[in-house]
Amino acid sequence: MQIYLDYSATTPPREEAIASMHQVMTELWGNPSSLHQWGERAALVLERARAQVAALINAAPETIVFTTGGTEADNLAILGVTQRYASPQHLVISSVEHSAIDAPVRWLECQGWAVTRLLVDGQGRVDPAELERSLQPNTALISVIYGQSEVGTLQPIDALGAIARRHGVLFHTDAVQVAGRCPIDVQQLPVDLLSLSSHKLYGPPGAGALYVRPGVLLEPQMRGGGQEFRLRSGTQAMPAIAGFGTAAEFAVAELQIEQLRLTQLRDQLFHQLAAIPDLVPTGDRTHRLPHHASFYLRHGDGDRLNGRTIVRHLNLAGIGISAGSACNSGKLVPSPTLLAMGLSDRQARSGIRFTLGRHTTGADIDWTATVVQQIMERVAPAPLLSAR
Repeated sequence: MQIYLDYSATTPPREEAIASMHQVMTELWGNPSSLHQWGERAALVLERARAQVAALINAAPETIVFTTGGTEADNLAILGVTQRYASPQHLVISSVEHSAIDAPVRWLECQGWAVTRLLVDGQGRVDPAELERSLQPNTALISVIYGQSEVGTLQPIDALGAIARRHGVLFHTDAVQVAGRCPIDVQQLPVDLLSLSSHKLYGPPGAGALYVRPGVLLEPQMRGGGQEFRLRSGTQAMPAIAGFGTAAEFAVAELQIEQLRLTQLRDQLFHQLAAIPDLVPTGDRTHRLPHHASFYLRHGDGDRLNGRTIVRHLNLAGIGISAGSACNSGKLVPSPTLLAMGLSDRQARSGIRFTLGRHTTGADIDWTATVVQQIMERVAPAPLLSAR
């Protein structure tokens, strides 16, 4: 039995998206910048996909800039804003950002930019009052992740964006984990920039997008042919973009039903794993991605029993999940997100994540819970077992 529960890492491209990609590669393979009929046909595909992706967040098509993925979209937002300044200013991000935000911000710090990293509570949530206190006269940009990929917490983007707008500061959010799983309406949401990724919503890898509110000016990070409104030069990856557009269209159509179904399955998994005392839930249970359940090991020892241990054992049982910490040169590194939430180094090495998707069933959840119970009984320290 094979059960994939790592949908926050990537999703299998849906059949309709693959069909769109195949049609582009075999019939509509022209360069959309060309003026002849082959180029015109490709341009129609491009603009259709732009409209489909825009509809996912209730945006105007001309506000969607296609990129190679969420990481490039994040970098374009961060560097596109900051490189318009002649001298370093001030940035605000959260302490639980994805590395696609944290890495360019660290580079900017080396260039002299001042950075405030907002603290989070034990559930991984930012306090809007702290954002207000952190603002300075030279704050150029705020970037706070919408849905945290490791612990599932949804941030109060409405409140945070309203503060930014009241102070005249640009606001960006990485919505890669949220799009297609929760409703997003940029006509109501006070954001200026928002990042999306195709392969998180059953489209192919290699395509993403940045929503840019009208009037927001960015410095291009790719120069050349002037594609994508002169913000992202380079011939567009048409098969991937077409697949992205198709996946986005289906995500809109299925969102309401799928959000409810995933929430029910997620809560079923939380309920069944609650019987395992050594698994402690992480993240906010109320403000949470509908498909996401995450934990740390109460008695993990950091070396023999950690998140990677559980991932390996589940993989041997045919179940795919993720660990919350990374391996650097063979050494297990504590998760920065879990550390920011107040966990110890040992606990921050023991995070695990189950993320559900359109192919997940109730039977998958039941079997996964049974296998996790068996694994924990087998690998947990002997004193813990005797204490039970």
